[in-house]
Amino acid sequence: MKIIILGAGQVGGTLAEHLAREENDITVVDTDGARLRELHTKLDIRTVTGAGSYPMVLRQAGCEDADMLIAVTNTDEVNMIACQVAHTLFRTPTKIARVRSTAYLTRKGLFAHEAIPIDVLISPEQVVTDHVRRLIEHPGALQVLEFAGGLVQLVAVKAFYGGPLVGQDLAFLAKHMPNVETRVAAIYRRNRPIIPRGDTVIEADDEVFFLAARRDIRAVMSELRRVERDFRRVVIAGGGNIGERLAEHLEHSHQVKIIEHSLERCTALSERLDRTVVLHGSATSKRLLEEENIEECDIFCALTNDDEVNIMSSLLAKRLGAKKVLTLINNAAYVDLVQGGEIDIAISPQQATIGSLLTHVRRGDIVNVHSLRRGAAEAIEAIAHGDKQSSKVVGRTIAEINLPEGTTIGAIVRGKEVIIGHGDVMVESGDHVILFVIDKRRIRDVERLFQVGLTFF
Repeated sequence: MKIIILGAGQVGGTLAEHLAREENDITVVDTDGARLRELHTKLDIRTVTGAGSYPMVLRQAGCEDADMLIAVTNTDEVNMIACQVAHTLFRTPTKIARVRSTAYLTRKGLFAHEAIPIDVLISPEQVVTDHVRRLIEHPGALQVLEFAGGLVQLVAVKAFYGGPLVGQDLAFLAKHMPNVETRVAAIYRRNRPIIPRGDTVIEADDEVFFLAARRDIRAVMSELRRVERDFRRVVIAGGGNIGERLAEHLEHSHQVKIIEHSLERCTALSERLDRTVVLHGSATSKRLLEEENIEECDIFCALTNDDEVNIMSSLLAKRLGAKKVLTLINNAAYVDLVQGGEIDIAISPQQATIGSLLTHVRRGDIVNVHSLRRGAAEAIEAIAHGDKQSSKVVGRTIAEINLPEGTTIGAIVRGKEVIIGHGDVMVESGDHVILFVIDKRRIRDVERLFQVGLTFF
């Protein structure tokens, strides 16, 4: 595909890296020439220096014959105008824009085809808020992803010493939990992926990715690690868009406090939120954390836009007795450095957002893409179409499908029914198939599996 990316920041740069690896024709546009040179040196892509909303710059980037425009600059207005220009002057088929401000997102009809023609809206704050919310709802999980409208969840947990399954092979899971259908999609041991088989033994400290129906998730988690009680007391550092949205979602079911350093923002938050306690001060203040009884906090969420403040406040909160700390980190290089030590969960907003973008870049009927382990792997939800003659998956059992190396089918959703992906399960047209792809170079092969041909050779 010929794709133009506007914005060479964290999201634009990471996306270019993902897509360039998959042999797409990528052009990145930005006003920062130094950043573009850095990307050009690292990746095999074209770069254009200039303002992404200018017609001349878009023409120079090749918008006349581009398949897709992805506008992820830091300015909502530039992203919106770029999509308008691409539609009006160049008839670009697919236009994706990152829009952050809720002032735009809450206006119905604004992004219709006859108004501002944006095909797909991405709101990073909402994506990250949902990501954090799911982690709070599943104490002990490192990542929680939803498929088929939430019927199926993919959960990553770290196996602990003393868990019933540690030291057992995966075949034991089926015997031990005969009433629960689940499938281990992948195991990461010392940062290396293992394709799970029945005789694979789970070791302590393994990162285990498993799929199950939403109702069974807690039961499976309890087999891999000590059951943690539900989080009740939540402290949020940072009252920006993410902090506010998270508090809004949690305040009727949890005890929520927000620490915000801007007095003006504190006033606005206290007016908009119902039950949340809004505190004016610094999240890195030991005195403030002690006064607010941080040792009674179940989870401390550092969600400011400053990585250093997030890391330091998390370390301080943990040292003062917070049971769990969750830290938002923009610099992807920091994420692996800090997660798993004093900091329990580190979240990269870029990786959370990339999944939403990749869903619309994939060929075939792909309805969901989630980036896993900082982009090392992907979980994909694809819809099977056609019949045995026109499709490579329909009318075949999972064992008969020629899956690319490093790819597993974890589950199939048929209507409201969740079917765990055992070898004898037959794929039907209309099934939502959930796949786990460890080798990103195989993504194109997975897409081809779900493309329907006029005739199948």
